[in-house]
Amino acid sequence: MLVNTEKMIPVGKLQKELTQKLREVSETGEPLYVLRNNEMAAVILSADEYELLKQAEDILEHVEIAETVEKRLKGYNRSKNIPWEKIKKRHGI
Repeated sequence: MLVNTEKMIPVGKLQKELTQKLREVSETGEPLYVLRNNEMAAVILSADEYELLKQAEDILEHVEIAETVEKRLKGYNRSKNIPWEKIKKRHGI
């Protein structure tokens, strides 16, 4: 992952400049990378960017579900279906 080093900030400095940095993230849409002990600890995203990521996650989940359904349907044999009425009768429902 390539990270713009100008968008990195130590957590101590972020504590002092939080309001300003949040405004910058919100206005520019650029993420802010928070460092703790010179290692990336967190990423602050704009609300719009976060929403896009959540939508992408939902889409990927639907694609995975569709692939699973497609895979299962390949071996599906409709002639082996058991009618619901027969199951209820068998179990006294």
